[in-house]
Amino acid sequence: MIDSLILSVIENNSSGVEGGLFDFNATLPFMVLQFLLLMFILNYLFYKPVANILDERADYIRNSLTTASAYLLQADELTQEYEKDLAESRKKAQNIIRESQKEAQGIVSINIKQAKQGAQNLVDEASEQLNIQKEQALKTLEDQVDVLSDHIKSKLLMRQFL
Repeated sequence: MIDSLILSVIENNSSGVEGGLFDFNATLPFMVLQFLLLMFILNYLFYKPVANILDERADYIRNSLTTASAYLLQADELTQEYEKDLAESRKKAQNIIRESQKEAQGIVSINIKQAKQGAQNLVDEASEQLNIQKEQALKTLEDQVDVLSDHIKSKLLMRQFL
């Protein structure tokens, strides 16, 4: 097959027929010049501006990613700082709550002691007043018993004399 192709090319060249597979005439350099000129024009008019736009876009994206990364790192640092401050604030708040509870318990225990003391004082005063009233009642009863006994004595004495 390759042999037959080579033979046909050789026959076409030897027979003097123009326009064969490798026809070297004035059109070939003209086509090369036309191709090169078109390549330079297209490169200058289309490919370089598009490549510049793509390069600018890549630079813009790269710069945006860099600044975004920097902002993200800064945000992470701020987040860690705020979390640290929040943890410290929570500890302080818990300490304040504990201290307040201790103070409140101390105040409550003092108030309970005072209330117990006041109640004990009231009980002591009531007991003392009851004792005083008891003594007064006993004294009154003794006086009444004396009066009654004198009265009974006088009646008994009167009956004896009568």
